[in-house]
Order: sequence, then C-alpha cells, then structure tokens
Amino acid sequence: MNDLSPPTYAMIKAAAQRLNGHARRTPLLNAPLLDRIAGRRVYVKAECLQWTGSFKFRGAWSALTALPEEARRQGVIAFSSGNHAQGVAHAAALLGAPAVIIMPHDAPAVKIANTRAYGAEVITYDRLTEDREALGLALSQSRGLTLIRPYDEPLVIAGQASAGLEIAEQAEEAGITAADVITCCGGGGLTAGIALALEPHPGLRVRPAEPAGFDDTARSLAAGRVLRNATASGSICDAIVTPEPGKITFPILQRLCGPGLVVSDEEALRAMALAFTHLRLVVEPGGAVALAAALFRQDLPETVICTASGGNVDPETFRKALGLT
Repeated sequence: MNDLSPPTYAMIKAAAQRLNGHARRTPLLNAPLLDRIAGRRVYVKAECLQWTGSFKFRGAWSALTALPEEARRQGVIAFSSGNHAQGVAHAAALLGAPAVIIMPHDAPAVKIANTRAYGAEVITYDRLTEDREALGLALSQSRGLTLIRPYDEPLVIAGQASAGLEIAEQAEEAGITAADVITCCGGGGLTAGIALALEPHPGLRVRPAEPAGFDDTARSLAAGRVLRNATASGSICDAIVTPEPGKITFPILQRLCGPGLVVSDEEALRAMALAFTHLRLVVEPGGAVALAAALFRQDLPETVICTASGGNVDPETFRKALGLT
C-alpha cells in the first residue's frame, strides 16, 4: 500500500459500506453547560466510543478488508503511538490476520498493553533516535507483511472519512446547516477524510486542532508549504504528535480546510475534565484538543462540531485532568 493518490468519494462510500455493521455509528452529543462555557453551541462527535477507543478502527478495517485474502493471511504491520496500533491489531484479529505493531517505547502503557491484548506482536523503538517508517518498511519486506500506514494511505483516509459521512447525517438531523467542524489533527488522516466527506456540504468547514509546539499543520497551512515540528516529543497529546503533515493529507487540507487552531496541554486537560463532567465521556489529551479549541478559542462561529477522537488515557493523566475541575 504505497499509492499517494487521495481517496475518491466513491472509495469513501465503499469504505463506509464495508464498515457498516462493524464500526459503531458514534453519537453527536451536546450539553447546555458546555455551550455556556464556550459561548456557542458545541456538538461533540464521540469517537472515543468507537471500537478500540478511537476513530482509528475505521481506517484499519477499511484497509484490511480491501486487501486480497492471500495478503491478509500473510499478515500486516503498522507503526503507531497507540490508537492506530490498537485499531489495526483488533481489525486484524477479527479478520484472522497476523499483525506486527511498531510502537515508541514511551507510548502510554495502557496503549501498549491493549495492543498486545488484541493479539498483535509489539516491537518498541526510541522515537528520538530511530525512524519508525524505516523500521516498518524493513520489517514489511523481510517478513512479507503489508504495511498499513496511519494516515498517508488512501484506504485508511477513506475509512476515517466514514466519520465525516456520519457527521453530515447527524448535522442534518439536528438542523445544523453551518458550522466549523474541528478535528484533532496529527498526520491529518481524520481531518482529510472528514474534509473529503463534507465537501458536498459547504456550510460545514473543517478546521484542524493541534497542541502548542506540535502545530505543524496549522503552521504549514499558514505558510502554504509543509513545515516540520522542531522535536518529536514533549506534549501529553501523544496520539497526535507527528513530525509533519502527510504527503497525501496536506494537499487535501490546503484545498478544503480553514486555518488551524492551537491549544495548550493544560487546555486539553481542562477539556478532558469538562467532557467527563458534562458528557460523561472519557477522552485522552490528544483526543480532546478539538473540544479544547471549541471551548476556549474566540474566533469561531456560533455553532461548532468537534471530534473527541480517542479515549485511551492512562489513569494518572486522567486523574490529573479531573483535578483541574
């Protein structure tokens, strides 16, 4: 899987069909007290309730179910800090495919443990001194495994786009015709997928949200070219810390997205606490940055929809977040 062409709308619809009956149709939630805090209507697409605790199951299932049976039997490999890892591991287990996952050694322990629990072989690496993509390519070639990239893969993006199709349907059901749709953004797979899915709905403008210091997408969109982050770690929002926007995803974001939004780690933690208090959702830091932007940024319209993209948080970090209420 190394096609750099963006997914077509037909691919997105086909992925959604393959996901039907396998992925959850996650709810679009609203709480009046969150609206009061934000000063606007805030709707939350609760992908933290998806299988494996994040939207990543969508892209993993889309990619694996599109593989020829022989390739699935041979096995797949992925690199991830945790959510793509769990999505691929679970999808592979359901389909009877072996899975090898390359994870940073400092990934949250709960994510490493869950990936192993889904039946995958986990290989750890040092994200400061080793290149995960080079490791993935080498292992895929030596073992004959199909590499499933976390965001620069058309079939993965098409799977993530199914969340955007649901947002369009749920917005119509709620009578929402105009809103900023804020997405938690790392490499841009979810953001690009949702933007493509919402392209037929011009009133719903997608905007990526990122943690401060790791806002490569926001800076790249402003500069009109790809810019890298200065460092590979240092934010609690581990799920969305990537070196730079993807080769497939960035042109999609340039064409379809509004300006990026940036939040602090503390704002992400506060958003986690508020999501639990008012929606009873458990959200991890990287999965809370879109809600943080919706709650704490002023340059937004009267209605926003934001993704709560993952809920795989370790107890210590969750306790820290709840302590900010």
